Amino acid sequence: MTAHTPAAHASPLAEAPVVAHVVRGELVESVHHGLVVVTSLSGEIELAVGEVDAPMFPRSSNKPMQAVGMLRAGAELDGPHLALACASHSGEAFHLEAVRQGLAAVGLDESYLQNTPSWPIDDEARAAYLAAGGRASSLAQNCSGKHAGMLAACVAAGWGTQTYRELEHPLQQEIRRAMEELSGDAVEQVAVDGCGAPVMSLSLAGLARSFGRIASAEDGPEATVARAMREHPQYVGGTRREVTALMRALPGSIAKDGAEAVLALGLPDGRGLAVKITDGQGRACHAVMVEALRALGTTHASLDRLAEVPIMGHGRQVGQVLVTDTVRAGLRAEGGA
Repeated sequence: MTAHTPAAHASPLAEAPVVAHVVRGELVESVHHGLVVVTSLSGEIELAVGEVDAPMFPRSSNKPMQAVGMLRAGAELDGPHLALACASHSGEAFHLEAVRQGLAAVGLDESYLQNTPSWPIDDEARAAYLAAGGRASSLAQNCSGKHAGMLAACVAAGWGTQTYRELEHPLQQEIRRAMEELSGDAVEQVAVDGCGAPVMSLSLAGLARSFGRIASAEDGPEATVARAMREHPQYVGGTRREVTALMRALPGSIAKDGAEAVLALGLPDGRGLAVKITDGQGRACHAVMVEALRALGTTHASLDRLAEVPIMGHGRQVGQVLVTDTVRAGLRAEGGA
C-alpha cells in the first residue's frame, strides 16, 4: 500500500541544496542536502542556505528551551541535573547515577519515568551496561534526564506526575510558551518524539534564534540553563560525543544535537547557528556547522577536527565527507560578503 503525503512536495526539505559530498576514493558516492542559518543578537537572519523559515521538528535540539520552561514552572534544577534536562545523554554510568539522584531529590524514583525504555546509545557504555546485566529501561534511554526534569517541575508546581507527557498538561503548555518566546515563532505542528514526550515545531531560524538568546542571557532561567550546559558539557552529551567536543572547543557556547540530523549552537555574543541535514543522516552535521562558523571568522584546531569525517574501508580511511561550495557561497551571499 502506498502512503500519500500531500504536504511532502511542498516541504522546503525537498528543495534543499546539496551541502556535503560523501567521497570514497575519488568518486562522489553520496550527497547530503541541507539547510543552514545564522541569526544575529537581535534575531535577524545574517546568513542562510536554503529555506530556513518553514516549520521543522528540532527534535532533541528543543531541550534547552524545554529546560527553560521547566525552570519557569518552578523546577529546582542546576548544575549536572539541569545539564541532563537539556541532554540526549550517552548512558554512561555517571549519567544514570545523576538521573537517579535528581529523581530522589524530589521524592521520586525511576519508576516515574515515562520515556521509552532503551539502552545506552554510546557503544562502550552500552557494552558495560549489558555486561552488568542491564536491560532496556527508561533510565538508560538518552532522554531520561529531560523526563526527570519534567517530573521535578511537576512536583515543584504541584502538577500531576502521571500525565506530564500530555500536550494539555500545564507543564507542556509552559514549555510551549518558552519555545515560542525564545524562538520568535509560533508552534505550528506538534507530534510525538521518540521518547514519548511532545515534540513541537519551529523554523530552523527560530531554533538558531533561541540558542543565541539563551547563550547570551545575563539572568533568569535562560542564563541558568546556559551556565549548566557550559559547565557540564559531558552531561549534555557524553565523554565521546561530538556535541560535547563542540562546546569545549568554543568556550561560552551552548550546543545541542537532535535526531534526524539537527544541530544547534548558541554563541555568547548572541548569535545562533542551526543545521538540518534533510535526509536525517547526521554524519555531515558537524562539518557543515564548522563551515558556518568559519564564515563568521571562527576557526580553531579543535573545530577542524570536528569537520573531519572519515569514510572507512577495511579498517582504514578511504574517503571523507566534504562540505560543498554551495554552503560557502550561500553563506557569503546571504551575509553580503
